[in-house]
Amino acid sequence: MSPLAKLLEAALFAASRPLTLEELATLDPEVGEDETRAALAELHDAWRREDHGVELVEIAEGWQFLTRREYAEPIERAQFALRPRRLSPAALETLAIIAYRQPVSRLEVDEIRGVDSEAVIEKLLERELIDIVSRGEGLGRPLLYATTPQFLEILGLKRLDQLPRLDELSVALRPPAPAEPE
Repeated sequence: MSPLAKLLEAALFAASRPLTLEELATLDPEVGEDETRAALAELHDAWRREDHGVELVEIAEGWQFLTRREYAEPIERAQFALRPRRLSPAALETLAIIAYRQPVSRLEVDEIRGVDSEAVIEKLLERELIDIVSRGEGLGRPLLYATTPQFLEILGLKRLDQLPRLDELSVALRPPAPAEPE
């Protein structure tokens, strides 16, 4: 394995969150993103070839070592993994609206939900699942919210375009048709 790949391995092993290509490229100022990308591929292949309990995964716009899926359940049962606090139904609903409509103002979220979302949005900001990304052009220049890389990490996604399409969700959430009498 190349010295750069070993350096990336050490950094990724020590990190508690996914590291972006840009962050990893700063580890060795003499190499650029192309060399870093090649070393990441080398590292990814090395960990995939060997039979390890962890794997190098591209997730949330970065790279991170994660437990292989086949070992996740026993680790969860043993409570070795940190359990994220559960989100309330109101928080899940608000987060879904922001994820699919981003960037979106609180007023737009309130109109869709039919209730005031200020407290829920504050909690999502505290948990770093959403962030203020800009100001709107409308009256008062409202704050606009969008999801964060931590949101992607929790869902195990690389990019937002991996979210299910709304038409797929409507089919999945549709109640089953009543059974026909025999």
